[in-house]
Amino acid sequence: MPASALDDIRARIASAAKASGRDPAGVELVAVSKTQPWEEVEPVLSAGQRIFGENRVQEAMSRWTERRAEIELRLIGPLQSNKTREAVDFFDVIETVDRDKLARALADETQRVGKSPRLFVQVNTGEEEQKAGVIPTEADAFIARCRGEYGLTIEGLMCIPPADAPPGPHFALLRKIAQRNGLSKLSMGMSGDFETAVRFGATSVRVGSALFGART
Repeated sequence: MPASALDDIRARIASAAKASGRDPAGVELVAVSKTQPWEEVEPVLSAGQRIFGENRVQEAMSRWTERRAEIELRLIGPLQSNKTREAVDFFDVIETVDRDKLARALADETQRVGKSPRLFVQVNTGEEEQKAGVIPTEADAFIARCRGEYGLTIEGLMCIPPADAPPGPHFALLRKIAQRNGLSKLSMGMSGDFETAVRFGATSVRVGSALFGART
């Protein structure tokens, strides 16, 4: 199923992009492989998918170390400060920068190794207590601190809208924050709402269950 689902999702992304007057090439598909068994992931890799998202540093390392050169790997789950060294070494993109302690740790680590993953700030657009992310009213100041105080290059923003709310307003809010901070990349939209996200300007969508089936 995953390989055929990959074609379907790519077609839906392209259709949503064209309907919005966008170039489909401007939207990347991140296959969310977290917690999936390898027999589900392998057909998607074999079918040509090359961008994968993982939630945990250790799980990603155990799954991808032998195949690391084949793919672009994105950390899309919360990052503990004590895992910063491994994350900087292993991931191409970290999408969940959301607090000063982590920004400082990333700055120290990137200075030590002389390279940095591409970085996104996670915004908690629904201001949900159980979710990671900087709240919208504090996003501008945090982005400014990341750039000025910590010397980090922030590439874009990421959000996960509340499960019980229409996602469109949250995607619009993220886009607005990005625009006023001069950020061009928006990681937003998951299995249930990625076409809406594309219409609101997503440059990458994170699709798991629609691609691999429900996690067991």
